[in-house]
Amino acid sequence: MLAIPLPFIMSFLLFAIALFVKVKRPNEAKLPVIFILLCALSTCVVGLRWSFDISFLRFIQPIIASLIPMTAWCCFARAHESKPLTLPAFLLHLLGPILVSLSAFFYQFWLELSDLLLVSLYVIYCLLLFKSSFTIPEEVRLSQIDSLRNAERIAALVLLISGAIDAALALDFFFYEGLHASWMLSFSYLILIPLVVAAVLHVGFSTSLSAPEVKEANHKHEKKEQDLAKTEPERLSLVQDEAEAILMSLDRLMREKEAFRDPDLTLNRLSRKLGIPARQISMAVNQIRQQNISKVLNEYRIEFAKQRLLHSKDTITDIYLTSGFQTKSNFNREFSRITEQTPSEFRRTATESA
Repeated sequence: MLAIPLPFIMSFLLFAIALFVKVKRPNEAKLPVIFILLCALSTCVVGLRWSFDISFLRFIQPIIASLIPMTAWCCFARAHESKPLTLPAFLLHLLGPILVSLSAFFYQFWLELSDLLLVSLYVIYCLLLFKSSFTIPEEVRLSQIDSLRNAERIAALVLLISGAIDAALALDFFFYEGLHASWMLSFSYLILIPLVVAAVLHVGFSTSLSAPEVKEANHKHEKKEQDLAKTEPERLSLVQDEAEAILMSLDRLMREKEAFRDPDLTLNRLSRKLGIPARQISMAVNQIRQQNISKVLNEYRIEFAKQRLLHSKDTITDIYLTSGFQTKSNFNREFSRITEQTPSEFRRTATESA
């Protein structure tokens, strides 16, 4: 049966992925590595429980499973805010796993309580991820904001489906003595775990790292924004003149300093360069340009690339790298979106008409 060896195979693959990521990206993916190891441990425990019927593991399995949605959320939360969780917030997130742990060790009083708590946790973190996907992640490279939001929504959907599978498993054991459990587990290991691991890895690689001196600047900038927030209530929109002034400052920074050429540019870094709160920059761009900050930044990059294509003999690879893009696929996609031509077609057309 596919479900018997599959947990061990998947666990081995996840451990291998975690080791590979740790070696290749030791700093960028600390939280994602922890998440992958947690998934590997969970699948290993499930395999041991199902293959050898080790009774003690029935207590351990729900506890490990309860940590997965919380850890996934922490990975994405890091992309939205550079500050670590406060102690009260961290304890609040630990409340779910603590309740699941208690219910697992006192299952004789209420057998279904662990299942109910687990399903609730997965649904709650699904809603949290889905909600945060509609905000601008300030610590993510601006060129990768859209893909990060999609990854966040995929992770939310996976958590929702995982919660539904947990509920279905509980019902299957209650009504059919686990007759369909192997197929449900197979689907979970083959589809859901790889999807959520890929999403978490994406956010880890998309989050820009800060050097110590930049972290110090981050801290000062955040303190300034907090002081401003205390004296000025949060606004849902800007007055037109204020939004236009922010756009003018942004345009001047891009044209004079060519800040768009920094491939690791994030909303927080942009905020520090302009001396304007990140939220206000995002609001002004949406209000005036009806686009998100990522697309506006890419327009500057494509305009720079067009000039290089017209007036230099640099290769397309050199041009997209010096324009601030990190991947050729993203460069080609954005170039086609803005000019309705590929870079090669643009250069060839310009050469033929000259």
